[in-house]
Amino acid sequence: MASIVKRRKKFSVVYSYVDERGEKRQKWETFSTMADAKKRKAEIETQQEDGTFQIPTCTTLDELLEEYVQTYGVNTWALSTYEARKAMIENYISPIIGDMKLTDITPRVMDQYYRNLLQVKSVAVKFHNPRTEFVTPSRIREIHKLLSTAFKHAVKWDLISRNPVENATLPKEAKKERAIWTAENLMHALEICDDEMLYLAINLAFSCSLRIGEMLGLTWDCVEISEESIRNGEAYIFVNKELQRASRDAMEALDDKDVIFKFPPALKSTHTCLLLKTPKTKTSVRKVFLPKTVAELLIKQKAEQEEYKELFGDEYLDYNLVFAGVNGRPVEGQLINKMFRDLIDKGNLPKVVFHSLRHSSITYKLKLTGGNLKSVQGDSGHAQTKMITDVCSHILDDDRKLNAQKFEQVFYSGKKKEDEIPVEEPEAEIESEVIEETTFIPDSASEAVVEEVVETVTETVTQAEAAPAPRKRGRPRKVVQEAPVEAKTESVTEETVTPAADKELLLKLLEKPEMAQLLKALAQTL
Repeated sequence: MASIVKRRKKFSVVYSYVDERGEKRQKWETFSTMADAKKRKAEIETQQEDGTFQIPTCTTLDELLEEYVQTYGVNTWALSTYEARKAMIENYISPIIGDMKLTDITPRVMDQYYRNLLQVKSVAVKFHNPRTEFVTPSRIREIHKLLSTAFKHAVKWDLISRNPVENATLPKEAKKERAIWTAENLMHALEICDDEMLYLAINLAFSCSLRIGEMLGLTWDCVEISEESIRNGEAYIFVNKELQRASRDAMEALDDKDVIFKFPPALKSTHTCLLLKTPKTKTSVRKVFLPKTVAELLIKQKAEQEEYKELFGDEYLDYNLVFAGVNGRPVEGQLINKMFRDLIDKGNLPKVVFHSLRHSSITYKLKLTGGNLKSVQGDSGHAQTKMITDVCSHILDDDRKLNAQKFEQVFYSGKKKEDEIPVEEPEAEIESEVIEETTFIPDSASEAVVEEVVETVTETVTQAEAAPAPRKRGRPRKVVQEAPVEAKTESVTEETVTPAADKELLLKLLEKPEMAQLLKALAQTL
């Protein structure tokens, strides 16, 4: 028996059959009208009863992709993923190789197809103009990933014996490191930013590592900015939804999967819809604590919205959004991106996209936490910590300079004077491993130096002891006799100094490289 399932304006005939292996399978056939669906349902049921039913099969790549999308994509893909992959099929697969028979698709054919794609003009995707004139190697890899999964299903369904793209040769892709702003760039941008909404957006995206959709979908019921929470350092935002514009066809195909709320369209004729949906992944639902400064900016934003509510009265569209226009309608990402680009041009700042603020945020949090991936993952909402290291592994110049300074200190400091090495000195209670490794061992020449210095010190001390005491005139004055050799870390305080004691003391001092250098210099002057 077959059944008809209605999905918005589409009608799917769903039926089961037994394949050649004796395994029970389910198939969906979609029609535009109920009449066509009823006709097909009757045909299937009649054929199954009289034994003339033919096991359904896909003969062309288009037929395979249609079944793949209906049986796998609809149940697995998110709304944005569905739109992107349907666009790839319609723009780059079906027009070129869609009518090819599955039996004619070989690894050689697919290698040639990938090479030819480099000469295909890019098509606008999801309301945005293409960034490049021709299809890029990166886009070809996305197409390859889609086809690879579809062909794996074809093998599982016994439509083909092997995956023709399993060992495909893909165009080489020059990996580009994503540019991010330094802290200095960010501070300069905030100094010249004169738009309060953009000012808040930059601070919030940077401090909380937010995606732009998560930021624009933030509602006041997910914001904790009470005076007590700010005072105790417990102010936070709770990310549990995101703002997105999607096509009505995609929402219909997925039966409004993941959709939380749909905003009324400004124009009834539009083929797209602005909506709030569940986040990208389960780990994207998270609590992010706020810096005090950012929490105070949110308080200011809330107060301004209350003024607009009083001004517009019943005409204000209150969706409880943190980012909203003067009349309450949601603010889309396109507006924020345009304002951000204008700010970059105004301040002659490095050209980055707004999303790069999220990467800057993650980079600096890794730096401030000493590389604590788990704590940073809690803020960013990445599904895996590996995603943080792969996507946001930016090394800041100041860290690289510090590395050079540490190498100078550890490996090359013996060849330079100490005051030429711009490094922090270790704490007094911690013994340096470097000093232990470079302990000075006196040789025969050094022994001669020691004896000469000992004799000089002994003679000086003896003369000081034999000198008569000064006559007292007026107020008594303390006489301090300075030793000819200054020691930074140890001093001679004994009243009687013997050559043997001096020698033992100096040998101890010579164990420190800096004291050895001072005593050698003194010996040379003597």
